[in-house]
Amino acid sequence: MEHLVVSEITRHGYLAIFFLMVLESTCIPVPSEAVMMFGGALSAGITVAGVTSHLNIFAVAILGALGNIVGAFIAYWVGRTGGRTLVEKWGKYVLLRHQDLDRAEAYFNKRGEWAVLISRVLPVVRTFISFPAGVAEMPQFKFGIFTLLGSIPWTFGLAYLGRVLAGNWQNVTKYFTPISILFAIIIIAFIVRWYMKRRTIVMTEKAQNQ
Repeated sequence: MEHLVVSEITRHGYLAIFFLMVLESTCIPVPSEAVMMFGGALSAGITVAGVTSHLNIFAVAILGALGNIVGAFIAYWVGRTGGRTLVEKWGKYVLLRHQDLDRAEAYFNKRGEWAVLISRVLPVVRTFISFPAGVAEMPQFKFGIFTLLGSIPWTFGLAYLGRVLAGNWQNVTKYFTPISILFAIIIIAFIVRWYMKRRTIVMTEKAQNQ
């Protein structure tokens, strides 16, 4: 995947950065760290990966953030238009109930801006927050604003780091992998804990109704 990132940005520059970040925000596992850091490295004024530096760091960061917003809204609208129906139809198989959707909607209406803002600067989580926000029908304006506010420090920070490291940018991206794995493990553990707790509740309710 990193080779693909380097290849596409080398060939298409800003356009590749934008579209790769769109894909990353639509739940497709494109490494935004590699996209933004390589883009930033190409603004350092030296030859990187056989390519003479030719990009502007501000353009790299802004296009990365815009790509995040576009991709986030795609995932958001998938969740908003079909996610609730999907969960209502199949959610019972993972012990999701209609009340859970109502609670999620209430949460995103009340505190969704913080969930989106914080998630946009966390590995793994940032890629998948848009879909549940759409399912919960978080207000579009709030979703867009806080997605932007969360995306800007991520894209600018990575682009700047890539520029500073320039030819050594790949030595840093490898450190993001264990961090992403750690976040993935935490998320899976949370889901398993929630499922086991819900399973206990459901079994208790069935026993009481018998």
